[in-house]
Amino acid sequence: MLTGGNAADSPVAPRLLADLKGARYLLADKGYDANSLRKHLRQSAIVPVIPGRSNRKRQIRYDVRRYKSRHLIENAFCRLKDFRRVATRYDKLARNFLSAVALAILVAFWL
Repeated sequence: MLTGGNAADSPVAPRLLADLKGARYLLADKGYDANSLRKHLRQSAIVPVIPGRSNRKRQIRYDVRRYKSRHLIENAFCRLKDFRRVATRYDKLARNFLSAVALAILVAFWL
């Protein structure tokens, strides 16, 4: 699912997570810090590992040890952005961009 560059992350998250099965934890950054998302995850029996934003009135407790493994996800996105076509998104159509991402993943992680 592609959104505009100016779209926030947390409103789109429930649609992305709708087909998620068997997950016990969800690791995400502060962009996904929303009470509604946390409630949705807990109803689905998924533990949110999301740090709270600094402007929250009530601090959020989360599993810091699990959150540290999130760097692997960030490393994968950083590796994909080494491909200029993916980083700048020259493609107008979502299907063409998805094809470019698939090729970049193939080259970066398989070959």
